[in-house]
Amino acid sequence: MKILAALVALVSVAAAIIGVVKGDNTLHLVAAAGLLCAYTTFRSPDISRFLQIFVSIFATETILFGVLFLVAQIGFWPDSLDDYVLPESLPLTVAIFAILVYALSFVPVVRSMTAIADRYFNAGDPTRARVWPFPSYSGTERGVAVAMVVLLVLINQAQVGVQVRLSFFSRDWFNAVQNKDEAAFWAQLISVFLPWAFLYIGMAVVEYVVQSTLIIRWRRWLTDNYVGRWLDRHTHYRISLEGGLADNPDQRIAEDVNRFIDGGQTGYGIYSFSILLISTLSSLVSFAIVLWDLSRNFTLPGTSIAVPGFLFWVALIYAGVGTLITHLIGRPLVALAFAQQRYEADFRFSLARLREYAEQVALLAGEPTEKVTLKSRFGAIVTNYFRIVGVRKNLTAFTAFYGQLSPFIPYIVAAPFYFAGKITLGVMTQTARAFSSVEGALTFFITYYVSLAEFKAVLDRLTSFDTSIEAGKRLGEPSARAAGAGADLTLDDLSLRLPNGRQIVKDASLSLARGESALLTGPSGSGKSTLFRAISGIWPFGEGQIDLPAGARVMLLPQKPYVPIGSLLAAVTYPAEPESFSEDKIKDALAEAKLSALISQLHVEDNWAQRLSGGEQQRLAIARALLAKPDWLFLDEATAAMDEAMEAEIYEILFKALPETTIVSIGHRASLMQFHHRRLQMKPAGDGIFTPVADVKAAE
Repeated sequence: MKILAALVALVSVAAAIIGVVKGDNTLHLVAAAGLLCAYTTFRSPDISRFLQIFVSIFATETILFGVLFLVAQIGFWPDSLDDYVLPESLPLTVAIFAILVYALSFVPVVRSMTAIADRYFNAGDPTRARVWPFPSYSGTERGVAVAMVVLLVLINQAQVGVQVRLSFFSRDWFNAVQNKDEAAFWAQLISVFLPWAFLYIGMAVVEYVVQSTLIIRWRRWLTDNYVGRWLDRHTHYRISLEGGLADNPDQRIAEDVNRFIDGGQTGYGIYSFSILLISTLSSLVSFAIVLWDLSRNFTLPGTSIAVPGFLFWVALIYAGVGTLITHLIGRPLVALAFAQQRYEADFRFSLARLREYAEQVALLAGEPTEKVTLKSRFGAIVTNYFRIVGVRKNLTAFTAFYGQLSPFIPYIVAAPFYFAGKITLGVMTQTARAFSSVEGALTFFITYYVSLAEFKAVLDRLTSFDTSIEAGKRLGEPSARAAGAGADLTLDDLSLRLPNGRQIVKDASLSLARGESALLTGPSGSGKSTLFRAISGIWPFGEGQIDLPAGARVMLLPQKPYVPIGSLLAAVTYPAEPESFSEDKIKDALAEAKLSALISQLHVEDNWAQRLSGGEQQRLAIARALLAKPDWLFLDEATAAMDEAMEAEIYEILFKALPETTIVSIGHRASLMQFHHRRLQMKPAGDGIFTPVADVKAAE
């Protein structure tokens, strides 16, 4: 960027020198804008990586257009290309674009957008890409992304150039119609329109393919990023404990990431708005020059007062008033769109939850209650929807009126000059086209107000999700959980709190010897499960010391195990991949866990959490432990859904199959004591606080 900034400064100094020699103030203006562009380019490494791409493009174009413009100014431009001399507005415009991008980088909402986008554009992962019609190539992910964005911006600018050229075709073609010049009519159509039109079509096809490739690669990477950050270090669990801003994280990852990049159903995300805004600015500048030139001698209606660029000022005032009114009408849409996404996600979650617990609801005859709940949640959707309809009704009424009036404004203003014979029909149509382009660019805010409001809501949801992820990570470990030098597991002054801050376990100091099984008992709500989760490393609210044997593999089986949707094979081996174990070992584990009847269904894919009873699900988890062979196995009422006879069989199998595993259990049945060497009891310590106390007992 420093070299680029130096080259921009060099061109700007050359423009200033030539301006002094020629006494041309326009060149001084180009030089001043160029020097400011050089400064912002030099400082651009401090801004968003995503925005740096656009600064680099515009700075490069400032150099290119500036050099070509100066070549013409010192008389070295070929006479044969006189019709194509670059106007001073071109280098001036791209320099201003670079300055504007730098300035926008400090706007808070833009910073929020680029903070998310920059993760992808900073990704250094090696990758390979192929975008039709170009050959495949290797590079980093950010390199591929930057290359595609640069190509898309250049294609977009070229498309604007073609549109400007076609506006001149339109002028000459309609003049041929007015003059009844048949030869010129067909010559313009065949030799001018068709080549430029086919070029535009080709660029549009390439743009679509490159754009689609960029969007899906960007979405894939950003989705992986969010999933990774959400799942790493049990952050998803900690967020659920703490509550806060991140409702429905599934929707934020599955839908909001897509909407952020590509807009989803609206079709407008950060990419779309970035390219669209560049296209709009390019159209604004390009057609503003044409419009200014066409109306440089127009006078105020009914007077002889000439106003240079009269139609440009009409378009500017017209668009400015329309934008202000649009914002005043549509201002509530951002908050309403945010709420609508949350209500929709809550309703979907309730339906999914009902499907998951269908049996429990049926057993309790809870369908009427579920109907009321679902009706209430959908009622929130309907209520908020009609609030959106109320705002958009007013917005639609204004924008429809505005849109109907807009096409006639340039004709109304230009008509007196046409009827007076001062301009031709071709000039009049070109004026109308240029006015429409300028007015359309200036009314960007009006045209895309609803999409911008929805995008802002998506941005807010992702930003709050990021905040929750970071808050979850900051919770840290439950205590100073470290690898001990010995073979035993020790707790030293361990205190645990609930998410609301209330202390539940106090001064837990004990040692669990390797190979010495233990049973933890105590009243419900005394912190037994919380203690197990702290030892497992997922409970973030606590202080003290937990020392695990170095390299120890710990496994905790909860009362209700997680059974993923898919094949039974994958459910048994979870979280390991099915290929981690031979099929014979998996069958043996199922047989030992008293699930022989399921062996024939290993490759059947289903929602096994609904097909299996509570006891079968617990035995499935036992089969996982038999396969994993952990060093320390914690059973948190993991056999509570079994009858006592089955429970006894399962414990006998565990101790026989896992002789090297230390088993620590939570349970309420007195019969469990026979399988454990020690008993640990949660003793009350006052005010709902408990402390684990060890009672030594030899196993029978």
